[in-house]
Amino acid sequence: MVNSLTRPSLLALTVAFSTLAAAPGFAAEQMDHAAMGHGSMQGMDHSAMDHSNMNHGAVDTPTKASRTPIPLLTDADRNAAFPPLAGHQVHDSAINGFLLLDQLEYQDADEGSTLAWDASGWMGGDINRLWMRSEGERTNGVTEDAELQLLYGRAIGPWWDVVAGVRQDFKPESPQTWAAFGVQGMALYSFEAEATAFIGENGQSAARLEGEYDILLTNRLILQPMAEANFYGKNDPERGVGSGLANTEVGLRLRYEIVRQFAPYIGVTWSRSYGKTADLIRDEGDDVDEARFVAGIRMWF
Repeated sequence: MVNSLTRPSLLALTVAFSTLAAAPGFAAEQMDHAAMGHGSMQGMDHSAMDHSNMNHGAVDTPTKASRTPIPLLTDADRNAAFPPLAGHQVHDSAINGFLLLDQLEYQDADEGSTLAWDASGWMGGDINRLWMRSEGERTNGVTEDAELQLLYGRAIGPWWDVVAGVRQDFKPESPQTWAAFGVQGMALYSFEAEATAFIGENGQSAARLEGEYDILLTNRLILQPMAEANFYGKNDPERGVGSGLANTEVGLRLRYEIVRQFAPYIGVTWSRSYGKTADLIRDEGDDVDEARFVAGIRMWF
């Protein structure tokens, strides 16, 4: 067979096998068969070659043994990786508290500078709570209106409470005590609402509806519209209220939450009296409607 090979073909075959023997890690797949000149091996009888002794696969590359053996897993390792977990704790019996000073503001009123406040808070668990509400205003250093409510509240759903308790009016005129009951909570689209009925002395009755909504202009800039309406069952000239719809107030406040617990704001409010209440106000020489510029702070703890 050697005699049948031409000299160039024999030389190319010898160089190829010499290169393979010199590099034991060299894979047969990486050999450049185009450079071996198979086309020039004319007359070579491939059928007579013994392919069984030729290793066409990849040459085994010796591997380096790991110097640091992997330690065996112990019970201490398992305990450190999977510590025992405590069971779920029920928090409905814990006593918590919350205080919101929703409005503490200066108002530019027709009678002069007015300081107004509106605060609420609670203490208790997830189901039963003691609620506090307070609102009022002072004009030129004189308290024109002030009230305090202490209520027991019980949750009737994830977003609603029923409340019952007492309301004490300190102004206007002489103090007056009311029994109070109602509902409060969050309606659709995060609309906060309160509806409270009152039974007072000498058969007097009243009702109050309140609602407010937060519009997030940004994560910290919030526009809050609000509305309030007061109704009375009969005339009470001493305190300047008449039967039916007595007055309404709407407001629009824009606050910036420096932190979630503290936010300054500015806004405007507009109030109007109706029916017999408006007649009593006109008799005193005052206006039945009034718009005010307000500026204040909102805080919660």
